Amino acid sequence: MKDILVISDNEALVDKFNKLIGTGMFDPHQFHFSYSYFNKALAEKYIGDNNFTPVNVKVEKDEIIIKYDLVISLHCKQLFPSELVNSVRCVNVHPGLNPYNRGWFPQVFSILNGKPCGATIHEIDEQLDHGNIIVQKEVAIEPWDTSLTAYNKITEAEMELIEKNMLDIIENKYKTKRPRQEGNLNLKKDFDALCQIDMAEVGTFQNHIDRLRALTHGDYMNAYFLDGEGNKVFLKLELVPKKNK
Repeated sequence: MKDILVISDNEALVDKFNKLIGTGMFDPHQFHFSYSYFNKALAEKYIGDNNFTPVNVKVEKDEIIIKYDLVISLHCKQLFPSELVNSVRCVNVHPGLNPYNRGWFPQVFSILNGKPCGATIHEIDEQLDHGNIIVQKEVAIEPWDTSLTAYNKITEAEMELIEKNMLDIIENKYKTKRPRQEGNLNLKKDFDALCQIDMAEVGTFQNHIDRLRALTHGDYMNAYFLDGEGNKVFLKLELVPKKNK
């Protein structure tokens, strides 16, 4: 087998993946790690590092096809071109329970629309988060979860699936299943439309709380309203569950 390319824009997941490699579970010489060419934060941090390099999958698709037998997308922010997915086996580790809320920030939209959420490893086809499913695990979203706490649970589920299934994926010893339906797709523009809060909007308290917790993700400035002078005022929600004794 030729080398394996792992493309990720999530440094924490790359670190966890490397720790699994360090246990001797996989051959470390098979793997090469890359991040998206437009990821400025990773480019600045890993400049000159030959073990974690930028890649443009559209521009470099021919080189990737020649060099690699397997490409793993680990929260990669690039859409793979059809020439690549039709020439090399490409697998995506996705923070959503396909086919529900495919695309951007699945946990955000699951908080809002109540559709199931979780982690999915699937083959990549020409559509976004759409290919045949290899394995997946549902994650419960509690009423006190924010986007961040839900996301953290999902990434733990992803690593569990990677640990249990990646060797079979590498050796191409797995079966897939087709999604039972097309599901729904959310794009970045759909997320951006959620961020501006209309202070005159009428709705239930439940809907307003869900909107704010869906847009609360650590230090990220997502939800905002405009003051009288048109300035953005950012806000987030803190939820502290206290269980009955």
